[in-house]
Amino acid sequence: MYVIQYGDDLVVIDCGSKFPDENLLGIDLIVPDISYLIEHADKIRAMVVTHGHEDHIGGIPYILKQLNMPLYATRLTVGLIEAKLTEHGLLRKTELYEIDSKTRLTLGQLKLRFFATNHSIPDCLGIVIDTPEGTVVHTGDFKFDLTPVNEQYSDIHKMADIGLNGVLALLSESTNAERPGFTPSERLVGEHLEEAFRRATGKLFISTFASNVHRLQQVIDAAFKTNRRLALVGRSMVNVVTIALNLGYLRMPDEMLIDPSEVDHYAPEQVAILCTGSQGEPMAALARISSNNHRQIGILPGDTVIIAATPIPGNERNVARIVDNLFQLRAKVVYGSGSMTGMHVSGHASQEELKLMLTLMRPKYFIPIHGEYRMLHQHSWLAQSVGVATENIFVLSNGDVVDIQNGMASQSRKVPTGNTLVDGLGIGDIGNIVLRDRKLLSEDGILIVIVTLSKNDNQLLSGPDVISRGFVYVRESEKLMEEVNRLTLKTVNHWLESNTNQSGLYKQTLKDVLGKYLYMQTKRRPMIVPIMIQV
Repeated sequence: MYVIQYGDDLVVIDCGSKFPDENLLGIDLIVPDISYLIEHADKIRAMVVTHGHEDHIGGIPYILKQLNMPLYATRLTVGLIEAKLTEHGLLRKTELYEIDSKTRLTLGQLKLRFFATNHSIPDCLGIVIDTPEGTVVHTGDFKFDLTPVNEQYSDIHKMADIGLNGVLALLSESTNAERPGFTPSERLVGEHLEEAFRRATGKLFISTFASNVHRLQQVIDAAFKTNRRLALVGRSMVNVVTIALNLGYLRMPDEMLIDPSEVDHYAPEQVAILCTGSQGEPMAALARISSNNHRQIGILPGDTVIIAATPIPGNERNVARIVDNLFQLRAKVVYGSGSMTGMHVSGHASQEELKLMLTLMRPKYFIPIHGEYRMLHQHSWLAQSVGVATENIFVLSNGDVVDIQNGMASQSRKVPTGNTLVDGLGIGDIGNIVLRDRKLLSEDGILIVIVTLSKNDNQLLSGPDVISRGFVYVRESEKLMEEVNRLTLKTVNHWLESNTNQSGLYKQTLKDVLGKYLYMQTKRRPMIVPIMIQV
């Protein structure tokens, strides 16, 4: 999420989400912290969305639940956003407007223009924001694909005109800033896919990003040329293909698409299955198929599986586990980096394309965005190599603000920022304390100690009852549990003899006593929960 503000007019660009890592136990999704936007809600004129990938639209429903605003996006992006808003019951409450590369918007003192870019999903835009201070350009995600699959070409001439007219500040994506050269055309993948389809025996499984509509079209084309019916497996795959077909971004004969339950009605060499799970997600379709846990689809010896994606850093282990499972099922597996298999190319600009964008725009100030911190630094060096002054480049962290006044830019302040954690229906209600408790429970388990006291004379009626979950198996740890009971009784009796009503002090004392003993005996630190019942 990026915010462009001039005076009392504020425009939000994109609002994505990301999936949690293994340290965020139980968290479903991470979306941006919008404290600053809530504080300046009266100044928000709109949100403009560059394209329809999850890291650019995934957070929109969660943000709109807290802060409503008009949305502007291209046709396919609107379709994908509408599906999300419908799921969250927000569609009727949201103003959603369709734009294209020819659209011009006036939002307060901010005037917006757009230019078309290539990426791994159709209908991508860069944004030009004309302010009284000067012109700011946000590239969105892009590459320069000179032979795009869908023939949506980059507006290179328009980019050059924007640069000729003067760009005060350029915000350009940095995902592939470490990768030399040019990113290959998506069209190359289609050639390798068709060849793989012709060689394959048995059923053919293809797993890729559901949002890579260009790749999906090439899979459809390869299946059509090799006379295979196509089944879709995975919720996001079904949603994206359905939306893209309805809007005309995918072309497929009606009779070609079959339901997964119909796969067994055809000979194996007549079927292709397009599924989610190329990043090794444990609950995605490919993971379930590879472990024989899918209720409709199974893999037989000799079937071919193509993983048409390169693992995102951090996902390699999950992908490797799935590949192992597939080999154990005696499938033929095509996997690995896209450069090795020819089954994947990036949707992001490599170094020479990033330098081309900088050369076309010729900005006074440059802000690399959308990448890990090392990528932003690499992009800043690329900018220097094409003539941007070192002192005019700002490598920012989340929350950093660049102020430009009278043509002079400075970075000296921050605004509140961070992550908002989504867990079930809760948005932002899970904090560090809850996460710490979850981590403790996941590592050493929990020990619950229950005692029952008489409310009238404060005498022990029953207990202690000890419940262990994830710590030790009680039946095999009788001596340990006997000592826990003894220490609990000793602590309870001492508390009763002291004739104090400070139950909180008793609980903390019991935690300390049992905690020290259990660590000495087991070298583990379970969460200890004393419960006192008065009857």
